[in-house]
Amino acid sequence: MTGPSTRPPPGAGSQPFDPAPPKTAPPSGLRWLPFIFGAGAVFWLVQLAQFAAVVAAPAGRDQLRQAVLSAGVKSDVSTFVWVEVALVFFFVVAAACLHATAYFGLRKHRPWGWIAAVIVAAAWSLILLGIPVLYVLVRTSTRRAYGIP
Repeated sequence: MTGPSTRPPPGAGSQPFDPAPPKTAPPSGLRWLPFIFGAGAVFWLVQLAQFAAVVAAPAGRDQLRQAVLSAGVKSDVSTFVWVEVALVFFFVVAAACLHATAYFGLRKHRPWGWIAAVIVAAAWSLILLGIPVLYVLVRTSTRRAYGIP
């Protein structure tokens, strides 16, 4: 506002601020988009639970150790297995978090949700699954719907 307000100060029981502008309804063609990323988050959480079960079981750790030995590692196998376990846990947790961020951000139509979704779709496009979703995300109408110029 450039000048003084012509509105009188709020009285008792009145609304102190101008009402918020009405929210625009999300485009009906994009309602399905967050659920793809929600399903991805569930997928990665299931993968994490399965890998945690393998690591927790002595037979599973022996299988990991045997796989490392058959790959030709001659040095400290136990350390190599634990480094591998840590890397897998890190990447799976990061993937689940990115998918969840994209899901919640897209549901609320936030720009950070769109950015997380583009990162996830770009990663999935390495195995060709994310290319159609990436195409939908970078369209001008989709970017405008999420506040990206």
